[in-house]
Amino acid sequence: MAKAQISWVRTTEAGEKLQVFAHHVGDRWNFYLRQRRFDRWQAVKHPPLEDWLKLLDGVRRRVQRRLLPPEEIERIEKLILERFPEAEL
Repeated sequence: MAKAQISWVRTTEAGEKLQVFAHHVGDRWNFYLRQRRFDRWQAVKHPPLEDWLKLLDGVRRRVQRRLLPPEEIERIEKLILERFPEAEL
């Protein structure tokens, strides 16, 4: 199986840049973030909708390249709608 880790950079409302990555373990996605390159990664228990949507975008790209199974898109969409019922996919 391919590397089950997807990362991106997010800017907060205060203008700070945060490095975020999501790691796929079993049937869960664990989110981590840090501010600078040499800071320690900190686990995020309740990631915001913005991070879930970035993860969904990254998974869709990996499915097209056949690095992840197509069912993973449906699983993530279901998780997003459970946590954020107002979200539009």
